[in-house]
Amino acid sequence: MSMNHLIAASLIASLAGPAFSQDQSAGQGEYMVACAVCHGETAMGDGPFASLMNVEVPGLTGLSAANEGIFPYLEVFMIVDGRTGVRSHGTVMPIWGDRYSRTAREEFGFYGAEVITRGRVGVLVDYLESIQE
Repeated sequence: MSMNHLIAASLIASLAGPAFSQDQSAGQGEYMVACAVCHGETAMGDGPFASLMNVEVPGLTGLSAANEGIFPYLEVFMIVDGRTGVRSHGTVMPIWGDRYSRTAREEFGFYGAEVITRGRVGVLVDYLESIQE
């Protein structure tokens, strides 16, 4: 099963309800590939590229604590996706929505790529929610 198919399956499972979305492996995999290089494997803002940045790379485990104990799911989703104009760190953070969409478009077409893109961002954000302190 390709990564895109795994993400699509995870998205469908997460839409089916919480009993099916307990496995965070797809989201953790997305995080390790896309985010850990800057934010660190433990999401503390200490990845190997963090010292090369001209902005402070934030830790991601305190997002709920900074929001009165509520994980700001939609805001985080929009920041990770990056295509809605909601940006983080100025323009340093990649626009993952464009990157994911571009890679999925050949295999799934325009509309299928959007489903895959949202699925990949969704499982990543689900993972971030699961690691909140």
